[in-house]
Amino acid sequence: MPSFARPDADLHYEEHGAGFPILLIAPGGMRSAISAWEKAPWNPVAHLADRYRVIAMDQRNAGASVGQVHGTDGWSTYTADQLALLDHLGVDEFAVLGMCIGGSYIANLLATAPERVRAAVTLQPIGRADNQHRFEEMFDAWSAELAADHPEASDDDWASFRANMYGGGGMLFSVPDEALARCTTPWLVLMGGDEFHPESASRRLTELAPGAELVQRWKAEEYVADGKAAVDTFLAKHL
Repeated sequence: MPSFARPDADLHYEEHGAGFPILLIAPGGMRSAISAWEKAPWNPVAHLADRYRVIAMDQRNAGASVGQVHGTDGWSTYTADQLALLDHLGVDEFAVLGMCIGGSYIANLLATAPERVRAAVTLQPIGRADNQHRFEEMFDAWSAELAADHPEASDDDWASFRANMYGGGGMLFSVPDEALARCTTPWLVLMGGDEFHPESASRRLTELAPGAELVQRWKAEEYVADGKAAVDTFLAKHL
């Protein structure tokens, strides 16, 4: 179980296969961990490792990764973790594939280091659509499980952290919508369609980002093969 130590965190990651590097960002909200891919419609670790160098990771304080909690934590904290891990592994340019909260992490990667991301794939991105309270509730449930192990964090720190994650930004929470309009990176979006991953967010993302294109049907059993094929074609074109 390889891990990478940062000044305030220890990040668990896995590597599979060889070829152009693809960073995987798992679903699960604040519990974004490699194991969550086993519950996805298809597992990109198994699907892509025969052609690419797949780098999967547990985000801090999810799965086997641990880190300190500060009131200043937010999307940029996770972006810094992701880029630091890639630096540690000697990866400069990479592709990224993320599901659920992974879409928001990807948006911040593209806003922070667009020159490093060759292409991006997002499966059912989360999005704001009269549902902010649901994300705050999920954050509170997660933080309640962790609080006893983080004496360094006060109630005010947790509240500030939650506000940094879900109180600002645009439709995707992590970046303002105008940042999406500046994103020319090739970006494949597989559409969401529920309370946490509203269809409106996927459609609006592909309208705003000049480099984005939308796949509408991919998740139902009869369309899984089509979704995989769309991702394969997209990656083969851009990597």
